[in-house]
Amino acid sequence: MKQQILIVGAGFGGLWSALSAVRLLDRQGADAAVALLAPQAELRIRPRFYEHNVAGTTAPLGALFDAVGVNFIQGSATGIDSQARRVRYTGADGQSHELPYDRLVLATGSEVARPAAAGIDRHTFDVDSLESAVELERHLHALAALPESPARNTVVVVGGGFTGIETATEMPGRLRAILGEETALNVIIVDPGQRIGAAMGDSIAEIIAHASETLGVSWRLGAPVSSVDENGVTLANGERIETRTVIWAAGVKASPLTAQIDAPRCPRGRLHVDRNLKVLGQDEIYATGDTAYAATDDLGNHALMTCQHAISLGRSAGNNAAADLLGVAPIPYSQPKYVTCLDLGGWGAVYTEGWDRQVKLTGEEGKQLKTQINTQWIYPPAADRAVALAAADPLIPVVA
Repeated sequence: MKQQILIVGAGFGGLWSALSAVRLLDRQGADAAVALLAPQAELRIRPRFYEHNVAGTTAPLGALFDAVGVNFIQGSATGIDSQARRVRYTGADGQSHELPYDRLVLATGSEVARPAAAGIDRHTFDVDSLESAVELERHLHALAALPESPARNTVVVVGGGFTGIETATEMPGRLRAILGEETALNVIIVDPGQRIGAAMGDSIAEIIAHASETLGVSWRLGAPVSSVDENGVTLANGERIETRTVIWAAGVKASPLTAQIDAPRCPRGRLHVDRNLKVLGQDEIYATGDTAYAATDDLGNHALMTCQHAISLGRSAGNNAAADLLGVAPIPYSQPKYVTCLDLGGWGAVYTEGWDRQVKLTGEEGKQLKTQINTQWIYPPAADRAVALAAADPLIPVVA
């Protein structure tokens, strides 16, 4: 029986792990198999879920997998037995199955983190998954059938980080398209920080504040959410905001499957890995994307839970899992360049470089780059074996 590299997850980390593993096996002339287990053979473009028409933010992967020889297995992983080197999953038939592996790459991503405060689990939307983003879109369109009121016209976004800001600054345009251009809208970001955009760093905080003011997006600072019900939000300082729409964007946590691996984890549940992305204390398991707590350089920086890092992590994890299987030298993961491109809705966007977020582009120039990133750069390569495997080289920087 062929030795098998099993990748669990078809997000950015999983996709690029599969391509990179095949690439090295191909270059070494090795007779080993690469299998990928996921609920669907498609890449869901999660960084775009704050946009309207999210049903179009997917990319099919079946033809690509066929072209490069990845064995796609439809199902959802439910358990990992690292001693027996097997993964349990529920298949498309609804039955429980198992898959063996010689090397495992865990790429099951992350999920929205909701605290236990009253009502948050029942009365908030999010843009964390395609299904939840579609649910939010349906809800927004359904608002048009309700009688006009301040609560109907108010949207509260909880969380002033990347996702919260992009979701909130896009919201005025989305709501006007649904409720009418003359509707009196109220979009509010609730954040426990003391300054607008503080989570994004001082260099762009003033830009975020200016864009928010221009778009009519207001902030409630220094008061976390105490409770949420079907009619509104209550903050810890006692303030009440009447609304029919609360969107939770206050952080994510790693896939629960990380807890099934005996290894240290960061506070968000990500598995600690070495520079080759092998999980600490495990001989046959690699982690990538949002499941990996990985150093990007020698300066103390670690990969964030973003597609920018997941793509590079995937290329490294797949290559190194295959290298380990074959007994050849790995290529240590390294991603010293970090950039951000924050969408600010109708105002434009802001593009920064470096961990200190030095501003390089703003407004329409930034928006043009953001559009290019969201519609071209982060999509899968063509279903052409040579093109796809060339793109999976772990030495290619995601950002030049």
